[in-house]
Amino acid sequence: MLKIRRSANGQVVFALSGRMAQDDMTELEALISSEANDRPLVLDLKDVTLVGRDAITFLERCEADGITLKNCPAYVREWIARQRRGRLEP
Repeated sequence: MLKIRRSANGQVVFALSGRMAQDDMTELEALISSEANDRPLVLDLKDVTLVGRDAITFLERCEADGITLKNCPAYVREWIARQRRGRLEP
């Protein structure tokens, strides 16, 4: 189960905690889409305990769209980097 808390102060921060599952990403994507485009978006991953391949793909796409990943665990950062490299290599 993923808990999502929203805060705003010049930027919109979604603080995530728990496990990121496919259904949670659909909800999070809807929340992100509902935000105005004039403020920066941040996903705070400090309290995320578990992610899977779908979550990594989602987070990679978020980052490519200009969303900042804050407090990203090292294993998640490495997994995103490996996925990008795999996509770029022939």
